[in-house]
Amino acid sequence: MAHISVVIPVYRAEACLEELYRRLRTVLEPISPDFEIVLVEDCGGDRSWQLIRELARRDSRIKGIQFSRNFGQHYGITAGLDHCDGDWVVVMDCDLQDRPEEIPRLYAKAQEGFDVVFARRGKRSDPPLKRVASWLFYRLFSWLADIDYDGRSGNFCVISRKVVANFRGMREQLRFFGALTNWMGFPTAYVDVQHAERYAGDSTYTFGKLWKLAAGAVVAYSDKPLRLSIRIGFILAACAVLYGIYILARALLYGSAVTGWASLIVSIYFIGGIIIGILGIIGIYLGKAFDETKKRPLYIILNSTLDEPSGKD
Repeated sequence: MAHISVVIPVYRAEACLEELYRRLRTVLEPISPDFEIVLVEDCGGDRSWQLIRELARRDSRIKGIQFSRNFGQHYGITAGLDHCDGDWVVVMDCDLQDRPEEIPRLYAKAQEGFDVVFARRGKRSDPPLKRVASWLFYRLFSWLADIDYDGRSGNFCVISRKVVANFRGMREQLRFFGALTNWMGFPTAYVDVQHAERYAGDSTYTFGKLWKLAAGAVVAYSDKPLRLSIRIGFILAACAVLYGIYILARALLYGSAVTGWASLIVSIYFIGGIIIGILGIIGIYLGKAFDETKKRPLYIILNSTLDEPSGKD
C-alpha cells in the first residue's frame, strides 16, 4: 500500500486548518490509511502554528514546520518536499480553493503511468482583478521564460517519489514550484477540476507580489531579457544609421540645413533611458548570480513537530 504525503504551505490560515484536516482525512483514508500531512507555517502572524501543533498532538500523521520568518509560498513547498516521506506526494494550497475531494482523481490519473499530474482549473473563483493579474503573470512568464506553462494549473498536483528526489537536488535561491517541475520533463498529465471559493479570509497574493514572482522567475529560468536587450540595441543602431542617411541625402539634394535641436535632445534622453534600462537588466542578473554564490539555506526552521510525541485519533 502506497504511503501518501500531502504538502501544504500555510500562511494566515487559522480559520481553514480544522476544516482542511477534516476533509483531507476523509478523502485520504479510503485511498490509503498510510498517509501524512506536512503543514509548513510561513510566519503569517496569526494562530496557525498553535493550531498545527494541536493537530499534530491529536494525530501522529500531521507534521508541522514553522519558519523563522516569512520566506514565501514556494519555499514552504520546498521545505515540505524536503521533509515528506511519501511514495506519492500531493502539493496544494491551504485555503481550500484546491478541493481535497479532487485528490482521488489526480491519484488515479497518476497510476496510469504519469509522474506528475496537475489539477487544471476551469473558471477560477477569484475576484476579476486577481484573475486578470494571474492571466497577465502567466502569459508574461511563458513568453519571457520560453516555457510552455499552462496558467490554469497552479501548485495543486500529485507527483511521484522520483520527482521529489530530483526536486530536492535543485537548490537555487529563486523558487517556482510549477516551473521547476515542468523543467524536469517527467511524464505529465492534467485533470480538469473545480476551483472552489476561499473557505475564509482574503487572498494575500497582490498584483505586486505576482509581478515580483514573475520577475524573479523569468531571471531564474531564462536569459531572454538579455537577448531582447541585444535586439533592441541593434534596432536602435539601425534606426540611427537610416536617419543619418536621410539627413545626409536631404542636405545634398536640397541643401537644407540640419535642424532639430528638440528632436536631438529627445533622442539622447530616449537612448540614455534604453541604455540605463539594459544596464539594470544586466545588474539584476549579476545580483541574482551573487545571491547564488552565497550558498545560504533556502529556509530556516524555527519550530517543528517532527520529533515531538503525538497521539492518534
